[in-house]
Amino acid sequence: MDTWGFAKGHGTRNDFVLLKDRTGSVALGPEQVRFLCDRHGGIGADGVIRAIKAAHVPEWDGDPDLWFMDYRNADGSLAEMCGNGLRVFGRFLMEEDLVDSKDLVIATRAGLRGVRELPDGRMCAHMGAVRVSPEPTWVSHDGRRFEATAVDVGNPHAVVLLPADADLASFDLSRAPRFDEGVFPEGVNVEFVHVDGERDLSVRVYERGSGETLSCGTGVVAAAARARARDGLIGNYAVAVPGGRLEVAFGEDRAELIGLAVIVARGEVLVPDPRAHRDAPAAPAES
Repeated sequence: MDTWGFAKGHGTRNDFVLLKDRTGSVALGPEQVRFLCDRHGGIGADGVIRAIKAAHVPEWDGDPDLWFMDYRNADGSLAEMCGNGLRVFGRFLMEEDLVDSKDLVIATRAGLRGVRELPDGRMCAHMGAVRVSPEPTWVSHDGRRFEATAVDVGNPHAVVLLPADADLASFDLSRAPRFDEGVFPEGVNVEFVHVDGERDLSVRVYERGSGETLSCGTGVVAAAARARARDGLIGNYAVAVPGGRLEVAFGEDRAELIGLAVIVARGEVLVPDPRAHRDAPAAPAES
């Protein structure tokens, strides 16, 4: 067993285990991530975020002095970006006194991202440019096929704008929707979106590698960008997710995701050595 210090935080109930590992000394593999995210045998979370200096990330070739947001999905797979995770990560760095500013530049697998604390205490994440594909694709679920739109928020999304009479609450997202693997060869996050009013949306998300979550920051941005592209509206979008409400603001070349982000716990966790299970002798057969 190894003893790791951790923090637990969430943004609109999209929750994360956060680890401070400046030099990359923690052996964080898929088995450890799955253990930490297990809601019965571990701490429980939608993903794990490691705070590591960018100099110790082999694939990073930018500023080595930045903090890198090393994000893993609950199944242990790597993810390029996480909007709620970015806001919670910024809060974590500030509360751990790892930074001396409330306006930060963070290194991620999707490139540089900014996050800052607003005067009202909410966290605002700069999500970069959002690309909405002009070509339709499809998503199928529960025997129904939906037209969808591919949206790139640093990670892939398939956004389904539902008809006005659709019942968003009735969707069973305990099972993964199907999608066009030719368009999304690395998998995709799927958003089902109900337009409640002008610049008001309700969204449910099935996250790649995690299943349905109570909130998905990049998914919220993708949904707002798709609605904005269809309707040609300007101004901010208010987006309701099962875990709360978020705001999306669009500039000339980027979107911003705004909402609360909080750290709720700190402690130590005993992380089992996965080799102990792999190397254990097989149980004797019952006679």
